[in-house]
Amino acid sequence: MRELTVVSGDATNPAAKGPKIIAHVCNDLGGWGKGFVLALSRRWPEPERDYRRWHRARAQNDFGLGAVRLVRVRGDIQVANMIGQHGMRTGSAGPPIRYDAVQRCLTALAEHAAQQQASVHMPRIGCGLAGGKWERIEPLILETLCARDVAVTVYDHG
Repeated sequence: MRELTVVSGDATNPAAKGPKIIAHVCNDLGGWGKGFVLALSRRWPEPERDYRRWHRARAQNDFGLGAVRLVRVRGDIQVANMIGQHGMRTGSAGPPIRYDAVQRCLTALAEHAAQQQASVHMPRIGCGLAGGKWERIEPLILETLCARDVAVTVYDHG
């Protein structure tokens, strides 16, 4: 089992050799415009374009909680748009994070990463606008990615 590495830095600029996947959590409403996605969009337009297209065509595809789409942004880098948040605001149903959906996303991501021998890079997913708790997210990462021997780096914006 791999250990989870936490570093200070920018998750959109992963420092690793070989194939890399940048993972982040998206909402299920088609909204893209706050949080980590802004840093992604400043660097590459493709993840946002693909997410919006995916959402628009949701009646004909798998868009929904637990789904993942990989979008190539450079020869050695893909971005994983993971639908792990229901809605965008904390309300009577609590924060928008859906831990079961995040777990399904990470399980699928582990499969992709293992097949491609890719390392995975992310901010503290689900802990910003989604309102999740790192104490609940970290074990999901450990049991899905690290247990499959996928190298995972979490970036704290420094």
